[in-house]
Amino acid sequence: MRVIVVDDVMLTRAGIVRLLADAGVEVVAEAEDAVTLYGLVGQLRPDSVVLDIRMPPTHTDEGLVAATQIRGAYPDVSVLLLSHHVEPRYAMQLLEGQVEKVGYLLKQRVFHPAVLVDALRRIQHPLERLLRRGGSSGIRARPYLDGKFLIEATHENFQLARQAIMARFPSDRTLHAHLGSIEKMRA
Repeated sequence: MRVIVVDDVMLTRAGIVRLLADAGVEVVAEAEDAVTLYGLVGQLRPDSVVLDIRMPPTHTDEGLVAATQIRGAYPDVSVLLLSHHVEPRYAMQLLEGQVEKVGYLLKQRVFHPAVLVDALRRIQHPLERLLRRGGSSGIRARPYLDGKFLIEATHENFQLARQAIMARFPSDRTLHAHLGSIEKMRA
């Protein structure tokens, strides 16, 4: 996987680059602002971009604006937005419109390499692609949202996964029994 990392704080950016490199992810470029990012994406065509929501010059929503523009111009490039704080309005903007290949992760979770790499893999290869092969047409893509951020979405995600599994394997009683057991434990 080829990734561009964008954060205006050099130490944070360098830390993310190091974590990704140590995990075997190829970091093809790094930048400190959205303006530089646009040129890099056009030139290098990465698989994913990891960027902070708040970036120069105003430190408000430049990262979110950049993510929207990148997804519009380069639909094959996935975008993982990072934030220091839980910012519901940004997540809600992610949920509107095209959400495939988009994710949101709290920065405090970025420094767990497995969480960061898992988030990148999930947005690069969404569940929808796997389910399409099985013929489940009722599932739609969802953004990757940090589990600490949207815990209430867990129930809905379980229900969507359950529906997809039931549609794909309608006669597998063992699988249905396991799903029933999981549902009882969740209640």
